Amino acid sequence: MSGTYKAVEVCAPGILRMVERPVPEPRAGQVRIRVEACGICHTDAATVTGLYPGLTLPRVPGHEVVGRIDAVGGGVSRWKLGQRVGVGFFGGEDGVCEPCRRGDLVNCLNPVIPGVTVDGGYAEVAIAESRGLVAVPDALTSTETAPLLCAGITTYNALRNAGLRGGDLVAVQGIGGLGHLGIQFARHLGFRTAAIGRGREKEKLAMDLGAQVYIDTAVDNAVAVLQRLGGARAILATGTSGEAMGRLVPGLAARGKFIVVGVPEDQIHLSASPLVFGGRSIYGALTGTPMDNEDTLAFSVLENIRPLVETVPLEQAADAYARMMEGKARFRMVLTMDA
Repeated sequence: MSGTYKAVEVCAPGILRMVERPVPEPRAGQVRIRVEACGICHTDAATVTGLYPGLTLPRVPGHEVVGRIDAVGGGVSRWKLGQRVGVGFFGGEDGVCEPCRRGDLVNCLNPVIPGVTVDGGYAEVAIAESRGLVAVPDALTSTETAPLLCAGITTYNALRNAGLRGGDLVAVQGIGGLGHLGIQFARHLGFRTAAIGRGREKEKLAMDLGAQVYIDTAVDNAVAVLQRLGGARAILATGTSGEAMGRLVPGLAARGKFIVVGVPEDQIHLSASPLVFGGRSIYGALTGTPMDNEDTLAFSVLENIRPLVETVPLEQAADAYARMMEGKARFRMVLTMDA
């Protein structure tokens, strides 16, 4: 291995630049990964814009990291040289805060977040905490795996932990980076699946992904359609408009759940009536543990669920990031490294 590696860092808010850095050695409890692929997530914007609370620059973004271990720090026994692994948004916990002590690791008050609290995967090399690693099945390529480590686990965990039953009506709002995976997971988890999008051009894609019903908000009243179908037991909100999200809550069945996994920039406006009358609820869902991520990958292999990706070389990271932010990606951008 060369003594240096290439990385794309945020040197100042809004500025991504390619740099060359000395190859680091992993400390105790860490491994060094030779990165093969790293997904670009909308959440990376908090790093690129410098707005993430407590963020220090320069910082290498990226929390959908896949590669092979090429160095192991002291005290690491579970992971081996050459093993292909991944790291998602949850890269480790402190183990001592109250959520951790209650077993709620994902809500650790001092988490390790690749691309935020530590350097991430927009690079040829990344250091990761061994406790945050995810084993990658041979059946998945690295470029397929990267988005599953964030968008995949977010939608899969939200649906499988929602207390739903097979045959329940589940609506997925948005057919983008999160939504196109949410539709696939909903269908393969055994739910009657409705996709909510805007424009007839998205209907075929939604049906190909597994939706049995497509609701075009440009011409249809989504709430009315859902209620004609009996009301959704859950709506998975993946879109980028808080206003559009809030309007859908009355489309839930009694005791239905509105699950927010997309993070819109505008506020979600709600009326109290559909929440009180019908006992409906709204809550957010965020990622999962490394074991949850392994479950996501295993289920994706079992049911042949794959993200739709566009791959670009690391050198074009800034352009790829801009494409994602402009909503032009179909549907996940993935950086690839030279062998």
